Amino acid sequence: MGVLRSVVLAGGGTGGHIYPLLAFADALRRHFPEVRITTLGSPKGMENDLIPPAGYDLRVIPAFQLPRAINLNLLRTPDRMYKSAAAAGKILDEVKADVVVGFGGYVSVPAYLAAWRRELPIVIHEVNVPPGVANRMGMRFTKNVAVGFPNQPKAVESLRHARVVGVPLRTAITRMDRAGLRAQALYHFGLRPDLPVLFVSGGSSGARTINLAVAAAAKKIAHAGIQVLHVQGGRNDPFEVPSDLPVPYVVVPYLSDMQLGYAAADLMLCRGGAITVAETTAIGMPAVYVPYPHSNQEQKRNALPVVESGGGLLVDNAELTPEWIERTVIPLARDPQRLAAMGRAAGSYGRRDGDEALLDFVCEAVARR
Repeated sequence: MGVLRSVVLAGGGTGGHIYPLLAFADALRRHFPEVRITTLGSPKGMENDLIPPAGYDLRVIPAFQLPRAINLNLLRTPDRMYKSAAAAGKILDEVKADVVVGFGGYVSVPAYLAAWRRELPIVIHEVNVPPGVANRMGMRFTKNVAVGFPNQPKAVESLRHARVVGVPLRTAITRMDRAGLRAQALYHFGLRPDLPVLFVSGGSSGARTINLAVAAAAKKIAHAGIQVLHVQGGRNDPFEVPSDLPVPYVVVPYLSDMQLGYAAADLMLCRGGAITVAETTAIGMPAVYVPYPHSNQEQKRNALPVVESGGGLLVDNAELTPEWIERTVIPLARDPQRLAAMGRAAGSYGRRDGDEALLDFVCEAVARR
């Protein structure tokens, strides 16, 4: 592994781009304590809330949504993009960048353009099928494309030659000992050690359909002897849970220490975002995936290979009703043998070394320069 002196990381807008970026930055710092790490973000993205508290230098550049149709915005794009790429280029020159590593989001495009103009190595990390529009543009400038999941190169022609490295995840997740942390996690949430736990989370912003369906099934779940740990999500309204349940039903508005939720849980009910799928499979967590129904179905594509490998179940958003939970989730949560088999299957699909594998790939790209 050669020495990296200055690395620019580009990615923003959503957690799906920012969390892998941060996990990769941590791996960089572990291996190269002297490396200069600069991140590029947009003025309004989630990166402003997540990157500076993690201790990394965030430089904000103008980023514009790329139009998907031919209209006035498309005619203005070259001028806007030129300004954004010029701003990114100034930063690359100032920090004497060795390489640009992009994770997607509109802010990645000016970074790719600026690096290409300077003949700097570009490495793209993509977790979705099909690839996001920013990374699709970036692929015109580099052959160094890494992906998070083994199904991606088979699913899309543009990813056919991509390197499967996994998804960079926080070491709090990848190094966790679920069984060893379980007693502490149960105590932390006020859950009993003698009953199974269903862990419900719709992601950082939450999922209204999931929240309402599980809350409506709360009585049936509780009377079946199943505890619930339910993350409401930051952008969701509170929901009513009956107060006279015979076993704990714990609602938390937001959970930053997801590893505690995973350690307490026997089964998870969740969306199918790339980071969620990467985390559940890395730790061997059996899960019921309820993919987000809008956009281009990438969440369904993320979860499907896990389900096909025996590591989980898949249910359409419209079909997630209290009755479905009663018929399907309750018997599953009460079947330790089936849960154990699903957990093993999920774990064999997932990987814990995405940060290290991507770092190897980046070092190779720089060495080939």
